[in-house]
Amino acid sequence: MAGALTIQLPNIPSVIALGGYGEANLKFLSQQTGASLVLRGQELLIAGTEKQVDLAARLVQSLENLWSKGNNISTADILTARQAIETDRQGEFQDLHRDILAKSRRNQEIRAKTFRQRQYIEAIRKRDLTFGIGPAGTGKTYLAVVVAVQELLSHQFERLILTRPAVEAGEKLGFLPGDLQQKVNPYLRPLYDAINEFIDPEKVPNLMERGVIEVAPLAYMRGRTLDNAFVIVDEAQNTTPAQMKMVLTRLGFGSRMVITGDITQTDLPLHQQSGLIVALQILKHVEDIAFCEFTQKDVVRHPLVQSIVAAYEDHER
Repeated sequence: MAGALTIQLPNIPSVIALGGYGEANLKFLSQQTGASLVLRGQELLIAGTEKQVDLAARLVQSLENLWSKGNNISTADILTARQAIETDRQGEFQDLHRDILAKSRRNQEIRAKTFRQRQYIEAIRKRDLTFGIGPAGTGKTYLAVVVAVQELLSHQFERLILTRPAVEAGEKLGFLPGDLQQKVNPYLRPLYDAINEFIDPEKVPNLMERGVIEVAPLAYMRGRTLDNAFVIVDEAQNTTPAQMKMVLTRLGFGSRMVITGDITQTDLPLHQQSGLIVALQILKHVEDIAFCEFTQKDVVRHPLVQSIVAAYEDHER
């Protein structure tokens, strides 16, 4: 039986937010529900079977807290809204929108977009050691940096240390110009980018000079005890078992550590075991360590990234 519904939107910003760039959100909502969604000025017209119209309307209403304020809506928001409806977790979904983690320098609100992201943030806040494992685009490193910067600025930690292995340091980096720091900077660039979202880039060099922020290759961690520090180890799938053990045992008093990685994207030589995979096997029964695993449903980049991740997972299976 056919049905139709019209939803009146309050203003033009809400129309833009709900429709998305090139009306991508409406197309995705249509794919998810089977209903037809069309914008006519400030009116949203929904048509299809009664079941399709009902699901589409419930999704649009679930997202109202975002589009009514002109906030961008991602495919992850839509998928999480649908998951909330199907599992009767609408109240928890609304909490996702209300819990603003931080605001970037561009005044962009940063919040969890999926239930797993929210669990990950809570784990980072509560546990001294958290592993975030999952595919590209799930926010593993970015969310960890957001939490770390906020806690650094609120003086809960004395310093922020971000590190990752430079996989090719034994060979190809030697041919690059400059000193060691200049050689490894390309590997550390994503970490700098995340920091610059929340701290004025002009202030970062001074904070680094004073040791408040340290961005360094993993080799720099050897022999140190990291007290009163928030430590993020990125791209941990590219550590060797010895490197992983080394960095885990650097954890000092009053410190917190987050290990992030994607075990499907290891750049180590074929014969070399990943330190991240070994650590997950060894530490899975150790209390007070949090393990957060993401899937392609948690990807919050371009919608195509989610499809790419899913296709690779299917191929590997």
